Amino acid sequence: MRGVVMHAPGDVRVEDVAEPRILKPTDAIIRLSATCICGSDLWPYRGADEITEPLHMGHEYAGIVEEVGSEVDSIRPGQFVIGSFFASDNTCEICRAGYQSSCVHREMLGTSGAAQAQRMRVPLADGTLVATPGVPSDDLVPSLLAASDVLGTGWFGAVAAEAAPGKTVAVVGDGAVGLLAVLSAKQLGAERIIAMSRHESRQKLALDFGATDIVTERGDAGAARIKELTDGLGAHSVVEAVGTQESMMQAINATRPGGHVGFVGVLHDVVLRGDDIFMTHVHVHGGPAPVRRFLPELIDLIWTGQIDPGKVFDLELPLDQAADGYRAMDERRAIKVLLRP
Repeated sequence: MRGVVMHAPGDVRVEDVAEPRILKPTDAIIRLSATCICGSDLWPYRGADEITEPLHMGHEYAGIVEEVGSEVDSIRPGQFVIGSFFASDNTCEICRAGYQSSCVHREMLGTSGAAQAQRMRVPLADGTLVATPGVPSDDLVPSLLAASDVLGTGWFGAVAAEAAPGKTVAVVGDGAVGLLAVLSAKQLGAERIIAMSRHESRQKLALDFGATDIVTERGDAGAARIKELTDGLGAHSVVEAVGTQESMMQAINATRPGGHVGFVGVLHDVVLRGDDIFMTHVHVHGGPAPVRRFLPELIDLIWTGQIDPGKVFDLELPLDQAADGYRAMDERRAIKVLLRP
């Protein structure tokens, strides 16, 4: 089958790779209806993460179950399913508390199974996969695919920031996760949503998703602008969706005392000293999103037409043109690229 392999920074190839197979009785094999390129895939592409051997890429997926292991009970061949980028049993004490991405048996997808391919193996299928009510129409697939990571991650960012009715929410980052954090904050009832973005196309999508204000400043100037818009206090809730030192400090400094920062950007060289936060009374919570916690609700919202997160995909390419998709996202010519196997 065909799959995406990163050999070095900037060197992405679509190659013939081994077909996935059942390795454990709890596995499932999925034929991908769609996959995509994640903003986190750009870290190794740009050389920020070391590549010591060829990387089989991809951790966002939606498709049809083709085969299941002998111990899989709740998932069956022929179902259309979506899963998280972390496989989880969904039964351990940590999973039951809603943190499936820290499951005691977790496996990270993209290592045990890579999704930028025609098929993939999903471990712990019963706990990881959620079936849709039926096989969706083709136009619904992008939104369902978004639920597997960027929507679930944006939603967790908004939940961790305690977005709620009557609150002002600011979002740092205008990539797919940040934009869907705007959508999530809207769904969670936020009264005012401030999107921080310098790019016109992304600003337009943020407004479409529910943003009420746009702030173009960054860093200290961005935090100061948020305070100007909130009577000098800062936002109740801030979602950090980038993962750099500047974006993290921008988020913390834009939050009012007693407010909450939900950080979901993949962190790179971020250092928080006690002095940075001790006097702020800001709550900071985040990490790898427990997407599995939210999948049933998100699938229902998509299936019933209440949200359309698939709008973040502004470029669609066949799998064999994945290298073009990486270049487009690296050069910010695309927000998020959908790949059709």
